[in-house]
Amino acid sequence: MEITSILPEECLCLIISLTSPEDACRSAMISHAFRSATNRDEVWEKFLPSDYRSIISGSSSAALLSLGKKDVYFHLCFHPILIQNGTKSFQLEKKSGKKCYMMGARALSIIPDGTPAHWIWTSLQESSDGDKPTFDFKRMTKRMALLIFPLFTSCFDFFNRFPETAELKQVWWLNMRGEIETKILSSDTNYAVYLVFKLRKEHTTGFTQRTVGLHVHVDKIGLREVRMVSLDPLRDEPRYIRERGDGWMEIEIGAFFNNCGDDGSVEFSVWEAHTNYVKQGLIIEGIELRPKDSAS
Repeated sequence: MEITSILPEECLCLIISLTSPEDACRSAMISHAFRSATNRDEVWEKFLPSDYRSIISGSSSAALLSLGKKDVYFHLCFHPILIQNGTKSFQLEKKSGKKCYMMGARALSIIPDGTPAHWIWTSLQESSDGDKPTFDFKRMTKRMALLIFPLFTSCFDFFNRFPETAELKQVWWLNMRGEIETKILSSDTNYAVYLVFKLRKEHTTGFTQRTVGLHVHVDKIGLREVRMVSLDPLRDEPRYIRERGDGWMEIEIGAFFNNCGDDGSVEFSVWEAHTNYVKQGLIIEGIELRPKDSAS
C-alpha cells in the first residue's frame, strides 16, 4: 500500500516542508499525490525567508505578493528584485532558499567620486532590468522539473539588475567600500563576497601586472581577511577571476560564516594605491554576497 493512500495531503505537505526546495522538486516526480502536495502554499511558505513579505513590499516588485508562494519562490530565484530605491538587489539561492544580496555601485562608497574626470555613471544594456522570461511552475511536468532544476545554478542569470554602473575614467588611487548588516543575511550560513566588474576592451590601463587589495572584515567575530590579486592577469599569472555567464566577471573578495545574530556587520573594500600609475577602464556593477558554494 502506498503511503499516499494512507496519509492525508496535509501530512505530506508537512513532511515535504521539512526538507529542502530541491527535495521538494524531486518529490513532485514520485506521484500525482506528491505533486499536488508540493504545489501547496504551505510548503513553499516554509522555504521562503521569514521576512520575505517586508522585503518584497519595499521593492520595485511588490506585485509579487499576489502570486502563489511557489511562484514567488522561483521568481526570486530567477529574477533579482531591486530594493532600497534600486541601489541593491535581493535574490534567493536556488537550491536552499538562502538570501543573496548585491550592493550596486550606487550603494558603495567610491573615492574619489566628486568629478566626472574620475568616475562616471553610465547605463549599460546588459545592466537594465528589461523584459525577462516568466514561468508558470504549477504547470510544469515531471520531465520538465527533472530537466530544469539541475540548471538552476546557471541558466537564468544572464540578466543583470541595475540601470547604472560606475565606470572608472582616470584615477591615481582606487578605493571603494561597502557595508551590510549580518541580521539581514541567512543565519548559520557560509557566505562569500564577490566584486562584480568588467574591464573595457579598449583604454584600460593600470591593472596589468599590478594587484589590488580585497578586504573583508566581520566585526562581531573579529574576522579580517585581505587578498592581493590582479584584475587583469597575464596568461602565466594565477587567475582568480571567473566569468559569471551574464557578461560580467567576478572575483572573491573573502568569505565568512554568519553566526553573528542581530548586531553584527560585514565591511568590504577594494583598494589600490600605487599612485605612480594611472588607472582607467574598470566598470563596477556591484559587490555581491551569496552562500559560499552557490553559482551566480
